[in-house]
Amino acid sequence: MEGKVLIANRGEIAIRIMNSCRDLGLDYVVVYTDADRDSEHVRLNRTEGPDQNAWRITSYTEPNDIFAVADYSGCTAIHPGYGFFSEDYRFARRAAARNRPLMFIGPNWKVIRDLGDKINTKRIANKLNIPTIPGTDSPIYNEMEAEEIAFSLLENQRILGIEDPSVLVKAAAGGGGMGIEEVSEIEQFRRTYRQLQNYAKRQFGDGGVLIEQCLRDYNHLEVQLVCSQYSEQIHFSSRNCTIQSTGRQKRVEAAPGFHSSCFSYDFDEQKVLRQIVDYSLKLAKHVNYDNVGTWEWIVDRTGQPYLLEVNTRIQVENDISARISYLNNQQPNLIREQIRLALGERVGYKQKDITFRGAAIELRIVAEDTRRGFAPWIGTINEFSFPRHDWSVVYSHVPSDRPYTIPSDFDPNLALALVWADTMDEAKLRAAQFIDESVIRGRDSSGGAIITNLAYLKENLDRLLTF
Repeated sequence: MEGKVLIANRGEIAIRIMNSCRDLGLDYVVVYTDADRDSEHVRLNRTEGPDQNAWRITSYTEPNDIFAVADYSGCTAIHPGYGFFSEDYRFARRAAARNRPLMFIGPNWKVIRDLGDKINTKRIANKLNIPTIPGTDSPIYNEMEAEEIAFSLLENQRILGIEDPSVLVKAAAGGGGMGIEEVSEIEQFRRTYRQLQNYAKRQFGDGGVLIEQCLRDYNHLEVQLVCSQYSEQIHFSSRNCTIQSTGRQKRVEAAPGFHSSCFSYDFDEQKVLRQIVDYSLKLAKHVNYDNVGTWEWIVDRTGQPYLLEVNTRIQVENDISARISYLNNQQPNLIREQIRLALGERVGYKQKDITFRGAAIELRIVAEDTRRGFAPWIGTINEFSFPRHDWSVVYSHVPSDRPYTIPSDFDPNLALALVWADTMDEAKLRAAQFIDESVIRGRDSSGGAIITNLAYLKENLDRLLTF
């Protein structure tokens, strides 16, 4: 393939994109901030000289800096990774519309715009009879109308025999868990609605409110899709991301999404997995989705699925889907697929060419105190090593041959570790073994020992895929 890719991200995802570019024979450029000057994604490249390919910028969220580096270094495409600009349709549109256009490695900007809005995604899904969480699919501005909707949702839950029914009142323009209140009695609703509407106006400049049924006992599943500009849609099965921090950040993930060895479900789990895959493909086809993407679902204890949102980007956990998928008897590299499809290639294979077998687990290793609300730990790592097995892989930007001070500018994510096996039980045993064999040592500014979530990860392996 031809082209030069600017990698507009940092850490382990930047390294994975670098390696995928090399596999495809593509040249690349990386960017970094002062806080990341000691990161491996910088150290593995050249920060000066005639063949320089690592450039310092003021911020990963400053588009002018990124485009300036792309122009100066002669890049023809830009890979946003995850986070930052990965789901910013304005950035993708600007990249494509410039006098010197750049290929945005992701879906086209119109798809990002349409599916990046959760309200719009829900509206489209409802038209296609794809199940979504009961509630509104457009902002409500009228108090009386809002109360009527809330009353109806509470009554329907009582009719269904749901214990402790409640609704969530959400700021329509909010995100990241901001502007959400729970109401269990209709007498409480008006006061909560008024408070949240005033908050939404102050915080987001929009007083629109959404009302949804509150779901508690559920699993969080995802469907991995790979699509092309030629109306090809391929799925790479499902994964389960239910074990999360208090801030709803994923910590232990597994593929496939359900497995009968883990729990005795009250439903046909294989049927439910097929359902969410089929629904995801239906929506992808309807919007002409044209790159890698993730369809996020929640499934309640009865087996009822609800579409939550669509992530129009590569995700941190894409590789656990690849580790149970086999194409020509090889586990695929989905980042490599993402790049080549964005640059105009066809998929080149059919769904029947992919087989699924075994199980995989991903561990997100973070410097945090899980006993104190997952509070981040900041300090210097002095020893950092992981075991090597033919059934595991580690992605990390942390050097293993020298001390590394964790930058306070970002979340203290240290590594992603993946293990896989023929069965879920064996994968759990391997994950526990991997954790036991891992060594992370360091000190903070007061001399206190490093705190990581390794023990938490091990303790939660038996919770995988359960209700």
